[in-house]
Amino acid sequence: MALMSEADHQLVSEAVAAAEEGTSGEIVTLVAAQSDSYRDVALHYAALAMLAVPVKLALLPASWIDWWTTLLLGWNGEWTRGSIMLGLIVSMALAFLVVRLALGWEPLLRALTPGFIKTHRVRARAIAHFRSACEGRTTGRTGILIYVSLAEHRAEIVAEQAITSKVDPQVWGAAMAAMVDEVKLGRLGHGMALAVGHVGGVLAEHLPRGADDVNELPNRVVEL
Repeated sequence: MALMSEADHQLVSEAVAAAEEGTSGEIVTLVAAQSDSYRDVALHYAALAMLAVPVKLALLPASWIDWWTTLLLGWNGEWTRGSIMLGLIVSMALAFLVVRLALGWEPLLRALTPGFIKTHRVRARAIAHFRSACEGRTTGRTGILIYVSLAEHRAEIVAEQAITSKVDPQVWGAAMAAMVDEVKLGRLGHGMALAVGHVGGVLAEHLPRGADDVNELPNRVVEL
């Protein structure tokens, strides 16, 4: 399923072309459905649930244990070492499986994934795509990537050396804020176009376009 409409694609492509009219910088735009599956996070939650079983059993009041013993083994029943270990192992396995299966539902897993993990994964994926799509692909090392990850509701801007040596990364904050505000309203294409315009303005100030400048990277937005 397409992440953006044809109109959005055209809007962003035109914004990139217009922005690059005034700068030697090369702007690349990428949109991803999500940046990570977070399956390791699900496994961590399941492992924690499993380890919580013996802790919970150790904290149970003796009266509860006696009640369960009577219910399961009868009035004169007693737990043997083997039955205790078997019950503990089965309980831990069930706890692991229930949590792991529940977190197989991606919306729940994303909701329970800590924000700092999402931010780190999105940043790492943005850098990986930057290295493959931008880095070293321009004559003056003037590539810059605008990356949006929809599932995590996060975006990143990654730039090459010629840009980072002249522009403080905090400058991109306004572009990010404008884009995120629009994306929250369901206007992804418009938000990206605003971000492209802001980035182009900053690049034009620090890296104005030369007379011999050519378009080295495609203007179209790429869906991942």
